[in-house]
Amino acid sequence: MKSDPTAEPSENSDLLRNSILYKEFLAEREEILCHKWLESEKAGYDIGFERALLDWIVRHRSAWRARRLMELQAAAASSSNNTPPPPPPTNH
Repeated sequence: MKSDPTAEPSENSDLLRNSILYKEFLAEREEILCHKWLESEKAGYDIGFERALLDWIVRHRSAWRARRLMELQAAAASSSNNTPPPPPPTNH
């Protein structure tokens, strides 16, 4: 879907901010920045974004994506139900 070239810049910005793909990009970027910080602390110097990115992809991305997908599916299921979860069972 192409955006309307005559649309106002704020409309395009809103479309981008509300995009699921963009939200996923931001979440992944945040994870990479956290990884960069942790690995830089361990190394005692700034390892740089590219090294952190490559290391995170190799070591953590697949598990993160699987966990993220499960979280998103659980959130979608609970929001589509609109019913509160049942109370925990009581022991009598």
